[in-house]
Amino acid sequence: MPHAGRTLAIVQHDSAEYLGLIEDHLEGRQIRFRYHRPFTEGGRLPGARDWAEGLVLLGAGPFGAAPGPSRLPSFDAEVALTATALAEGVPVLGIGLGALILCKAAGGGFSAAPLTFEVASVQRTVDDALAGYLPARFPLVRYGRDEPVMPAAARVLATDEAGRPALFQVGERAFGFSGHPGIKSAIIEDLIMEFPETPPDLELRLPDLRAARDAIEDALVPIMTGLVRCMRLMEGAGAAGA
Repeated sequence: MPHAGRTLAIVQHDSAEYLGLIEDHLEGRQIRFRYHRPFTEGGRLPGARDWAEGLVLLGAGPFGAAPGPSRLPSFDAEVALTATALAEGVPVLGIGLGALILCKAAGGGFSAAPLTFEVASVQRTVDDALAGYLPARFPLVRYGRDEPVMPAAARVLATDEAGRPALFQVGERAFGFSGHPGIKSAIIEDLIMEFPETPPDLELRLPDLRAARDAIEDALVPIMTGLVRCMRLMEGAGAAGA
């Protein structure tokens, strides 16, 4: 019988970014999840018992990985947390800046890059990616800064039009997306309102996001099927919740 107390720990870095459309897929499979908000007063990163079933690291708006005023304050602590999770075989999903944290924790790195917002067309590079469920092409929305430098152990599963890693795998149960595969327009709109710094040409990119809405929703169905299977998230899942 599944243990009702087991949940995925979701690390949220600002009030705007959350799981978005991914929430529905987790709830539909009765996979519990709980948000941890280290950026709030009294907030903290999850402890070892919190992420025993899985760790999800979300994006962070204009915050990045490179040293400087835009660096995520909890970056180093999250790298250490993620390294421990990887060493213990805990499933990890990194999205946006979360993928940079995963990359660094796995022995890779990052390079400084300006804040960007783009709706990329992503191409699968490995036929059996996500147990064969990853679509050959799918849209991926990126809102963030800095670029990952892949660790030697990483397997790149998809790239964007510029040849940059869009989805990579570390070990059997850890995956990093350069953008948010379950983005909602409201997330971008809230980021614009929450932070004074925004990417250039922002208004020109918003119609692309709205036009890609149905394609994002359609692609997320097989993506989540593959992620749940590869990360083995149904093992020990309890009732849905947040």
